This record gives sequence, C-alpha cells and structure tokens, in this order.
Amino acid sequence: MIQQMLDFFVYFFSTPSILGISLAVVFGAIWLACYRPPLITKPWLWAVLAAGAILAPIAIAVTAFPLRFGISWVYGSFWSQETLAQWALLASLPSMYLFGLVREGFKLLPVVAYWWRKGRNMEPKLGLAAGAASGAGFGILEAQWVLNYIFASGWNWEKVQIQGLAALAGFWESFFVIGIHVASCALAGWGLARGWGWKFYLLAAFVYLIPNYSYVLLSKELITGVQAEFLIAAWALIATGVALWLHERKSKA
Repeated sequence: MIQQMLDFFVYFFSTPSILGISLAVVFGAIWLACYRPPLITKPWLWAVLAAGAILAPIAIAVTAFPLRFGISWVYGSFWSQETLAQWALLASLPSMYLFGLVREGFKLLPVVAYWWRKGRNMEPKLGLAAGAASGAGFGILEAQWVLNYIFASGWNWEKVQIQGLAALAGFWESFFVIGIHVASCALAGWGLARGWGWKFYLLAAFVYLIPNYSYVLLSKELITGVQAEFLIAAWALIATGVALWLHERKSKA
C-alpha cells in the first residue's frame, strides 16, 4: 500500500501542463474572489492557501488507499459482495461521508493552526475567508491534476467539434468542484470562529458528500452524465450562496 501511495504521488505530478495549471489557478481565483478575502492586509492567508494546496495530494492519497482499503475490509467482514452490490446505494453513504470528513479535516488544518495560534479567537468573517483560501488551494491543486490528465490524454478542439459539449465536461466539473471545495471549507472556518467547529465540520463533510454520491448514482445509471454534472454545478452554487450569505450577514451585524 505504501508503494501504491508513492506511485500515486509520482503520478499526481507526472503530466505537468502550463495550460492545465493555469486553468486551475483561474478557476480557483474566480471562486475565491467571490469571498473577497483580505489577501493584501492579511498576507498570512497566502500561507493558508499554500498549505491547503500542499495537503491536497496527501488527503487524496489517504482516502484513495488506506481508508478505502479499510472500509472495503470492514464491509467484506460482514457482507458478501452480492449483498453489497444489491445495497450499494445505502452502503456507499457512510463511506462517502467518511471520505468527506477526512478531506475536509485536511483542508481545515491550516485554519485550525492559525486559530490555535491566535488563542482560539478569530473573527467569523476572517475564519470564513481563511477557510475559503485553504479550500481554494486544495481545489486548485486537485483540479490541475485532473486538467493535466485531460490535456495529456490528447484533448483538443477537434474533440469539441466531434463530441460537442460532452468534450468540455471535465473542465465544467473541475470548475464547480473547486467551488464546492472553497464553499465547504469556508463554512467550516466560519463555524470554527463562531465556536461551532465540530458542527460546521460535519456540515462541510456533508457538502462534500453530495458530489461524491452523484458518481454512485451515475454508476448505477440512475442519472446520466449530464445530470451528474448539473447536479454538481447546482450544489456548488447552493453551497457558495450559503457561505456568502453568512459572509454578508456577519458584515452587516
């Protein structure tokens, strides 16, 4: 398993593309700009963003290998493969939520570190901005991996002419998944600063569960690929709307 994780880290950065990295940064900047973080007056937010990016491949590797293996072992100890396949829609919910807890936990670490350093005292609006910054860093690094893979697989505009909008699905999804990363961590950061850390941490994991579960629905052919993409986009906009509502609500208080 350790070798698999090492191979994953090599693969994660094995297909660098200036275009893929640039697009990921632009996508992240668009979502982060919605929160108007004080990056100039609070330059430490750049460190939070960088930390979120550094933690991204670690969190992905943890969920992809030891956590996934552990969940499969636990399920396999109690149920047969036939039973798990029959009850996949229900059985996948705990694992999807656990994946969210792990990834949101990693994203929240830089925010918690600053909050702890400041004597566990932070303005909710600043906590939200810090969470958004960490989520943006995480989302950007994850997106560059996906986008670099798309370009390395030979994507070009001819595919758009042949396949139509389906050829742009990877870009669409990467854009909105970053929005979910930013919004979920922003909510967790706001809750941490308000003294509701664990409650909003659980909420952030739920925000992350929805796009993950859409892939389960897609694999069971309960929704189409297009419907899955629109579900992810709609959820990103809803989560962002809630986070921005908290941002503005606090600023007017």
